Amino acid sequence: MTAAFQVGSARIMRIPELHWDNADPQKLYPDIDAEALAVFGSALTSGSFNPVTGTLSQGTHAWLVQVAGLNLLIDTATGNDKPLPAAPALDHLHTPFLEHLAAAGVQPEQVNVVLHTHIHADHVGWNTRLHHGKWVPTFPKARHIFSAIEARYGASNDRIDPAPDLPPEILGRPDHHPLPRVYADSMLPVIEAGLGEAIIIDGQEVLAGFSFHPTPGHSIDHASIRLRSDGAEAWFTGDVMHHPLQVYRPDLRSVYCEFVQPAERSRRWFLEEAADTGSLCFTSHFSETGAGYVRRRAAGFAWEFAQSDAEDAK
Repeated sequence: MTAAFQVGSARIMRIPELHWDNADPQKLYPDIDAEALAVFGSALTSGSFNPVTGTLSQGTHAWLVQVAGLNLLIDTATGNDKPLPAAPALDHLHTPFLEHLAAAGVQPEQVNVVLHTHIHADHVGWNTRLHHGKWVPTFPKARHIFSAIEARYGASNDRIDPAPDLPPEILGRPDHHPLPRVYADSMLPVIEAGLGEAIIIDGQEVLAGFSFHPTPGHSIDHASIRLRSDGAEAWFTGDVMHHPLQVYRPDLRSVYCEFVQPAERSRRWFLEEAADTGSLCFTSHFSETGAGYVRRRAAGFAWEFAQSDAEDAK
């Protein structure tokens, strides 16, 4: 089942990769307290939280945007065959992601643009595929747009090109570093093929209707991407939040956030922005339709899943 939505003249479809419903909240959110689910568990829908087992549901996916005759992907999930032993759930996957993309009517060579919120393993993996023992671009005609700082930090992390000025002091000391080989396996082959475009994350349009806005913390130069089309607005959230629980409790950091306090500041900024504008939010890891709205409640925020278009949910 493909979740599909309309934003102005843009058609947006979720391309699924992984789904799991047994995530341990204490492992995902190191600072979680008993009150978090005791108070807000009843506000979470059954497709996101199982009150009997106490586990959370999440997934990985990409978003296909079709607008103005272009096929765009927002992030590219994890990819197949990627060596990620430090993340066993993502290590050496074999998923039918490209078949799901084809079912949405798009072949890899028909992808025109790939936009990246950040350079983490489960957001850039399908940039490349293994071909005769070598990583090659999966989308050979696509312009791949990403943060210049994220790329430099990734290259330094993989010992390809040092970046002694990173991370900047304003972010503080990182809680941990990105997984190794992500840049080398999933970004460098794209860049060497002449398909990469490194940008400054400053809120400016990089493509008609699309702008990258700074929401650092989860990663060094994480961006949330705004789409404006025919008077309608939507956001691709990246990893500002990983689960609806964080909408109710924005103080809860994910175990994957590299810079803890900046990540919380970015999450709170984004929740304010999304609630004020009423924009449809396309998340990276939420289960169910993966998309929804941030609503204000008396003492904070609430999450409301959006329903997929009926003809695509059949």
